Amino acid sequence: MSEPRYALNQQVRAAADLVNDGTYPDVASDELLAAEGALGEIIKIGHQEETSATVYLVEFGERAIGCFESELAPA
Repeated sequence: MSEPRYALNQQVRAAADLVNDGTYPDVASDELLAAEGALGEIIKIGHQEETSATVYLVEFGERAIGCFESELAPA
């Protein structure tokens, strides 16, 4: 497992539109959760066991969204 690119409490931007993949049952599938360029803050860092990929829990406004590094950009 490699070192995370981003740090806890770091501000980041959505690198592309982030849409609901079914994780949020109260939101329609494929509905926009955070637009490309939206500013967020990393509130937790973990990893996906199957791939050892780093996963970030990013707070975008009132919603926390799980993101891979490829879905984020420096703020």
